[in-house]
Amino acid sequence: MLNHTTLIIIITVIVSLLAWQNKALFNRLIFYPPAVSSGQWDRFVTHGFIHADSMHLLFNMFTLYFFGRAIEGIYQPFLAGYGFLVFYVLAIVVAMIPSYLKNKGNASYLSLGASGGVSAVLFAFILLAPWDMIYLFAIVPIPAILFAVAYVAYSIYANKRGGSNINHMAHLWGGAFGVIATIALQPQILPHFINALLSPSF
Repeated sequence: MLNHTTLIIIITVIVSLLAWQNKALFNRLIFYPPAVSSGQWDRFVTHGFIHADSMHLLFNMFTLYFFGRAIEGIYQPFLAGYGFLVFYVLAIVVAMIPSYLKNKGNASYLSLGASGGVSAVLFAFILLAPWDMIYLFAIVPIPAILFAVAYVAYSIYANKRGGSNINHMAHLWGGAFGVIATIALQPQILPHFINALLSPSF
């Protein structure tokens, strides 16, 4: 049986490929505040299934593949076995809300990509195994908790600096949702995380 992480990846790859071939579809799925305000609320979800280019898609799906499979079991008992799918989609939605509120009237604002959902998955994994190694650019090993600190610090800095096409705010809110939702569903993960954090192992 197909696990839900793989299912999400397959759907995201197919939708991204179709959108690259069809500009009208791409424009209909991307997050565009004026369209959302006029009633196209589905863009809160659809923007998470298209990507700017092949590298953007590959990076997000590569990260999701490794960390999604590692944490899927946490959410499996909920919502008749569809807990992980709901968690992932909600993360995409929640991660975009602050950007929408900030850019409601901005007709030049666009956003796309699965980064909000992927950040939620990554930070949920960090709660489970804070000292496991994450391989930056698939090469450089760094403990997960140190990666999380650096990731948050850089995202805050880059968001304040601006001048980038990357939605760093969505990364931050996606990660925050991943932590809060995971602890809310499985409260025992918080003492597990604290104990693991105080007992470093590499």
